[in-house]
Amino acid sequence: MSPVTAGVLQLLALISALALAYRPLGDHMARVYSAEKHYKPEMWIYRAIGADPSASMHWPAYLRGVLAFSAVGVLFLYALQRLQGALPGSLGFVSIDPDQAFNTAASFVTNTNWQSYYGEQAMGHVVQTGGLAVQNFVSAAVGMAVAVALVRGFSRFRTGELGNFWTDLVRGTIRILLPISVVGAIVLVACGVIQNFSGIHGVGQFTGGTQQWNGGAVASQEVIKELGTNGGGYFNANSAHPFENPTPFTNLFEIFLILLIPFALTRTFGRMVGNLRQGYAVLATMATIWISFTALMMWTEFAHHGPALQIAGGAMEGKETRFGIGGSAVFAVATTLTSTGAVNSFHSSYTGLGGGITMLGMQLGEIAPGGVGSGLYGMLVMAVIAVFVAGLMVGRTPEYLGKKIGIRQVKLAACYILVTPALVLCFTAVAMALPTPADSMTNSGAHGFSEILYAYTSGANNNGSAFAGLNADTQWFNTTIGIAMLLGRFLPIVFVLALAGSLAEQRPVPATSGTLRTDKPLYAGLLVGTILIITGLTYFPALALGPLAEGLAP
Repeated sequence: MSPVTAGVLQLLALISALALAYRPLGDHMARVYSAEKHYKPEMWIYRAIGADPSASMHWPAYLRGVLAFSAVGVLFLYALQRLQGALPGSLGFVSIDPDQAFNTAASFVTNTNWQSYYGEQAMGHVVQTGGLAVQNFVSAAVGMAVAVALVRGFSRFRTGELGNFWTDLVRGTIRILLPISVVGAIVLVACGVIQNFSGIHGVGQFTGGTQQWNGGAVASQEVIKELGTNGGGYFNANSAHPFENPTPFTNLFEIFLILLIPFALTRTFGRMVGNLRQGYAVLATMATIWISFTALMMWTEFAHHGPALQIAGGAMEGKETRFGIGGSAVFAVATTLTSTGAVNSFHSSYTGLGGGITMLGMQLGEIAPGGVGSGLYGMLVMAVIAVFVAGLMVGRTPEYLGKKIGIRQVKLAACYILVTPALVLCFTAVAMALPTPADSMTNSGAHGFSEILYAYTSGANNNGSAFAGLNADTQWFNTTIGIAMLLGRFLPIVFVLALAGSLAEQRPVPATSGTLRTDKPLYAGLLVGTILIITGLTYFPALALGPLAEGLAP
């Protein structure tokens, strides 16, 4: 079987698995966020934190809950790292430096999981399991809660109430993420992923010393790393490490976990707004972009230029032979079109255009299908923009799901789509202008510029993957990328929740013959075009200096 055929078959198997899980999981999540009954363990949590699960919140109160919970998470994780040297189960590792502890705390609380350290050489069992793995669950649950709040804004009328943040947070963790993670961890362990609390071992005798490795609760962290679109790996090689991702089957299973909830949330959206076809339209938009990017990535990486690539069957530099071009390309697109950031190959070693595809996937806003929760609310914001554009073309007040899209809604949506590009481009420009940050680049020219552009694109979009050629463990990058991650996560959430509140206050607008049908293929095509045009106009000059210049060079 040729490598191309194997890659296509893997893609078809993945699509089939996602299709089988789409309806049951999407309906289950709709029931979870609409149910009135609370489980006993949930009630214990509410009592412990002093929350009233029956109290419905307006958007400012919902936002305060998100920010307060996340701020506590940052402080707790920062303190845990700074105290690591005095904690049991630290494997002898010292406490983390202040700038790196801040960067890591901001990274995991914002669902970014950017890592400027070697996991197996810096973090002990307590920090990995009690700190990082916990944030993998709750940061994903926060994103899902915000998405559900926006969906309620579309489905409710004449009220500013968006539900209860604490209820949404706890239910998302206990009823959705935790059960799937338990099953997924068992599958990974059965397939060879390690799960233990082993110490550091020396293996074999080599010139100059022994090879050392340490164990850990890898399977349980690996599953929520992918399912929650987090991305932070136990080991520096991430999902290219055989302890995290040992076989082609686990590789495909991990890609399935990455895409599972983001795609299924479109059915949850359709179910909660009372119109499944609206969810299918959003799904079609996401799927069109994802399949197009995957096909383009496979084409660029399988392209045979020169005898070396012909012998290798494609651009194999930086890729694991057990996954090949196909498994690596599908993984790379899945992780950069979501906010996962996990890698099973090194994006810096991709072809020039291949590296550009990974970067563009993040710059779209990671909405195809995007992160857990963040992909759905990002796509719905783009849907508001697309409806507004359509209204301008026909001279009619735009409407979406029975809501008028007025000046306030458009301003909030515009602010949402401007925040991340501003962070990416401003931080990149400053880093390139200053003398010290450029010293961290392994390469010069277009590829070196791509390393820094990729780093801030990854941080501000809460992705977490790296181009792997940049030394980001410096005070400058730890601090600035940490700030970009925090602003890139919470400023958009402010605008999303404000938009949700403004929509929930409206009266229903009856559909007429002039109303744009947003559940039709025509609208899905308009939405795809709007996303690509906005991203292209925003990032094309920067991409032309980096991956495009490198990819088109003779």
